[in-house]
Amino acid sequence: MGAERKRSVSKIQTTFVKQQEYAEIASARKKKLLARRLTMFLALASILSYLLISSNISQTAKLNAKMAQKKQLDHELTKLKDQQDILNENIIKLNDDDYIAKLARKEYFFSDKGEIIFNIPDEN
Repeated sequence: MGAERKRSVSKIQTTFVKQQEYAEIASARKKKLLARRLTMFLALASILSYLLISSNISQTAKLNAKMAQKKQLDHELTKLKDQQDILNENIIKLNDDDYIAKLARKEYFFSDKGEIIFNIPDEN
């Protein structure tokens, strides 16, 4: 049975048989075209999915970097606002004559009348 058997029966050559053969051929072509279309659609869908997923991942990474940068800049802004508050307090203090006199005596060793300045070296 391994070898092909030759058919000794001839085919009927009627119009119905010919139509059936053409219909089978057309059906085979349609199946082949459908398989090609589905393959192309699958390839296009997979490429599009890859692009969307990679875009999403890169945008997420950029967003995380921007959020980290914002957090760092907010921290820096807080420090600068604290420094600005300190400087504003110094401005207010520098408008007071008593504070200026005290600062001049402390930093520049100025003295009032009748005061004697003793310079004591630091232990360091």
